[in-house]
Amino acid sequence: MLMSYAFSLVVVLALPFVGSCAAALLRENARNAEAWLAGAVSLAGLILVASCYPRIVDGGVIRYTAEWAPELGLQFSIRMDGFAWLMATLVTGIGFLVVLYARYYLSPSDPVPRFFSFLLAFMGAMLGVVLSGNLIQLVFFWELTSLFSFLLIGYWYQTAPARDGARMALTVTATGGLCLFAGVLIIGHIVGSYDLDRVLASGALIRAHPLYVPALALVLLGAFTKSAQFPFHFWLPSAMAAPTPVSAYLHSATMVKAGVFLLIRLWPALGGSHEWLWLVGGAGLVTFIFGAFCACFQQDLKGLLAYSTISHLGLITLLTGLDSPLGQVAAIFHLMNHATFKASLFMAAGIIDHETGTRDIRRLSGLWRFMPVTATLAMVAAAAMAGVPLLNGFLSKEMFFAETIEIHDNSLIDQALPYIVTLASMFTVAYSIRFIRDVFFGPPPQDLPRTPHEPPFLMRLPAGLLVLACLVVGWMVLCWAATPIISLPSRTPSTSRSRSGSGRAISTR
Repeated sequence: MLMSYAFSLVVVLALPFVGSCAAALLRENARNAEAWLAGAVSLAGLILVASCYPRIVDGGVIRYTAEWAPELGLQFSIRMDGFAWLMATLVTGIGFLVVLYARYYLSPSDPVPRFFSFLLAFMGAMLGVVLSGNLIQLVFFWELTSLFSFLLIGYWYQTAPARDGARMALTVTATGGLCLFAGVLIIGHIVGSYDLDRVLASGALIRAHPLYVPALALVLLGAFTKSAQFPFHFWLPSAMAAPTPVSAYLHSATMVKAGVFLLIRLWPALGGSHEWLWLVGGAGLVTFIFGAFCACFQQDLKGLLAYSTISHLGLITLLTGLDSPLGQVAAIFHLMNHATFKASLFMAAGIIDHETGTRDIRRLSGLWRFMPVTATLAMVAAAAMAGVPLLNGFLSKEMFFAETIEIHDNSLIDQALPYIVTLASMFTVAYSIRFIRDVFFGPPPQDLPRTPHEPPFLMRLPAGLLVLACLVVGWMVLCWAATPIISLPSRTPSTSRSRSGSGRAISTR
């Protein structure tokens, strides 16, 4: 049975790359065949990942190893625990929905084989990041995500914004990847191994070493550039020149989540210090506030969603930086929730652009009359983004607020943290309301390039399924809490004390 699970991991990782090669060989006009191929690959990956659930649900870990460079102590290692399972489900599940959406979004004149080939290759690279059991191997796939995101952002390379956005994204994220590589080499030197299990079990050794701070700083540079943390945020709005399916996949659900994934993954080894609390928590707090404030003033739909993504990534980073087991669980929960409502919002923005010919908020109004179904889906997703009760975003934001009330280092900023994040969250509500009000209500739009109308049903379906997930998670929080599948490797079980004085012990496996 264990061998069958391990074999499934190998297939999950290899399948997107094989599908990418096959997609590149199809004819330019094989639009349906490309979509069927990409959809089958992503759906097969999702089914294989789901089949691993019985093994990891009780804290189990599936591993596959093969000799890579034994003289250097390196092995090709695939490792799936509960966190990796969640991320792999996200990569393959939203990938499948994006493929269906892209079939109707892309024009018949677009080079469809190139798009699906790059998209599948990126899916494989992202799966490599989340499933790697070796840090050197993780960095290799990390840089592959930067390469394929460059190709996807620059898909419409005939336009200057696409070329500029692609170059900027590659420059920032690949440079951060080199910093990550240097940090990983230092960690490997300290621990004596690049095996993820050994590194996660060596937190005390790493934190006590004189090279801890340089290693931490280099790893954080890699994570912050990939997840668009301030001051490295500027590449993400420029990347909105990419086709909307790329934005819905890379810039809301997968690539930008790689940085926060790395922070959570390495928290047992690198967290537990004042440096972690101030560097990670400080960057997350500034990014959360800055992104939310800027989103309120954007005139482009995708620009608004890009800055809101930056803000939510800052929220997740701040949760990780608060350095508690509950903070990590809340960060993972909001990571998954954000992927669902933000991917659906990007899809709605793409539908609006596709059917009206513009994303300029100043030209859009009253679309409810013409696109009631799309408007309903977008409004529910925007409400989840704002944290409206009975939706998934409300639950993870409540966990976020609860965690900010805890005492972390009892500094002035720590005491003021609940008030600061409450103010920043007001901006989140403001840009969510602006998105709904300015686009869907008001007088009918005038002088649009196209007469607005509903898109084909199958183009709306992916956004509808993601919005349904927002509703289901919001209503079934008790079921979610009763069946935890996240196993966070522990440092030392810690106790957090709330500002009200009540004690609470949090232990992790």
